[in-house]
Amino acid sequence: MNAAAMLARARANLVRVEPEQAERLLADRALLVDIRPYANRLAEGEIPGAVIVERIVLEWRLDPHNEFRLAGLAEDSTVVVLCNEGYASSLAARDAQELGLRNATDMIGGFRAWKAAGLPVVRGGSPAVP
Repeated sequence: MNAAAMLARARANLVRVEPEQAERLLADRALLVDIRPYANRLAEGEIPGAVIVERIVLEWRLDPHNEFRLAGLAEDSTVVVLCNEGYASSLAARDAQELGLRNATDMIGGFRAWKAAGLPVVRGGSPAVP
């Protein structure tokens, strides 16, 4: 298997959302999870209301049965993962589904598509959830 096949397999079970849909979901209390590296967030900005989770601890924060999960996270939580352009987030959303988050997905085009759509962006560099 190569990376393209792995990505296609991950996306097969995702109902991916456009940035405008992600904004509406965020307004409806969905969890928007930004997994971009600090350098990208610092240089390009962040989405107001998104929760920043380093990729290295993502599974522990998104496991609805783990003591280290994000506050309020449950199996029926709506979770939208985003990265720079929507590739790594597809793999992360697949992992979240495998952990039991049946409403996990990712955002098509990632942060850059959000910004290009003219949606709200704030200065970056916020710390990640520990």
